[in-house]
Amino acid sequence: MKVLFASAEVAPFSKAGGLADVVGSLPKDLEKDAEIAIFTPFHGCIDADKYGIKELENSEMWLTFGNQGHKFRLFMCKLPGTNINVFFVHNDWYFTCFKEVYPKWMDTRYEHERYVAFSLATLEYAKALNFKADVIHANDWHTAMIPLYLHSNYKFDDFWKDTKCVFEIHNLAYQGVWFEDILDFANMRHDIVYNEWGCEHYGRVNWMKGAINYSDKVVAVSPNYSREILTSEYGEGMDYTLRGANNQGKLVGILNGIDYTVFDPKTDKNISKNYDLKTVKSGKDANKKALCKKFGLEYNPDRPLIGFVSRLVGQKGIDLIRGAENDMKNINADFVFLGSGNKDYENLLIWLSNNSSNIRAYIGYKAELANLIYAGTDFFLMPSKFEPCGLSQLIAMRYGSLPIVRATGGLEDTVTGYPLDDSTGFKFWGYDSNAMMDAIRTALGVYQDKYTFNAMRKSALKADFSWKKSAKKYLEMYKELCN
Repeated sequence: MKVLFASAEVAPFSKAGGLADVVGSLPKDLEKDAEIAIFTPFHGCIDADKYGIKELENSEMWLTFGNQGHKFRLFMCKLPGTNINVFFVHNDWYFTCFKEVYPKWMDTRYEHERYVAFSLATLEYAKALNFKADVIHANDWHTAMIPLYLHSNYKFDDFWKDTKCVFEIHNLAYQGVWFEDILDFANMRHDIVYNEWGCEHYGRVNWMKGAINYSDKVVAVSPNYSREILTSEYGEGMDYTLRGANNQGKLVGILNGIDYTVFDPKTDKNISKNYDLKTVKSGKDANKKALCKKFGLEYNPDRPLIGFVSRLVGQKGIDLIRGAENDMKNINADFVFLGSGNKDYENLLIWLSNNSSNIRAYIGYKAELANLIYAGTDFFLMPSKFEPCGLSQLIAMRYGSLPIVRATGGLEDTVTGYPLDDSTGFKFWGYDSNAMMDAIRTALGVYQDKYTFNAMRKSALKADFSWKKSAKKYLEMYKELCN
């Protein structure tokens, strides 16, 4: 069986969010049962020398979009630790000219052009390489054009006629919406795809809607999220499409995992002291000291330290932090924040950092600092308004930091809330600052009960969110489609 993954970002080469981690780790657990190829844009931030990325011979290809030709080249290397080929689609006009995966302040039309170009180039390069995929696994709106191309331009192409398509929704909030003329740029026939059973949505092209309608399977990244997006509250205007007669039976929820070889406190070189289940207390204490020193906080073993690592966007519950800022400044705990995004949220965290004795923030993102936060904190805060799956709570548990989460999406699926047996964290349900603070206060109370706290920490460390179980479900789905 051959499976082609297409994604806007792939760890460790390029990363802006959890999508990169998923596409960079799931294929590793599929490798023994399937031949995998991964296609991703050659962003300007990718270090070709570090990963040994080389251009393939005679890879130059010209493709026409609208009335203009564009030159592409193809580069390749192995996914570290595997024999999986990762192909990088190179184009100076759309990708290598940026040092970010998703540059800020980008013109929306241009952003759509980028991913239309990448999607078509992926199909053409796979064809040129004779990689006749049994399944194409497209991810989020950036590659949602692929199912539409297979339904329209390649419908009668012998090379692709038997290929099945899986479309994975990592975040339904980002759907890829633009005016109808983008179809002219993509060389797609309006009469085939631009209708209510295709990609037309309230008078606009909606790439995600088209992908849902034309894919053979639609995957949500947690079982709970797959149920939530069928409702008007979480459906982002796409719930009726997902509930439609043609799409019933397509949607499945498969929980994301994390790569336990990458996130491992026993071997992680980014933390101050390595540890495992037997040495967790001394290891966490050493990392807590190092983290406090880095953020200018006084180390106190009797005072809990709460971490937060996230993009600073509305989804992540920053509004609850704004509503609880006075309580947080006066509570018997310290907070460290890491992230970037919305300027208002960045300014809020900067202000709190400068005007409190117990809150510190680093605006930006550093992977090594993120890992130190996971290793050095006692608790990890995720007050999300919605969360398709969430990887941060999985990483936090892997490092023995107990999550404090709003019970939504994958957070509900992955965190066993106190005081249940084998509790691994703390939950609250209402999207409300008071509810969040009640959960934090409960966590601080448990921190003083060392027997219960240490038992919960060990339960978190023992929890298994590696890809083994989920990869098996993906493989079963692929086989079902191909039979």
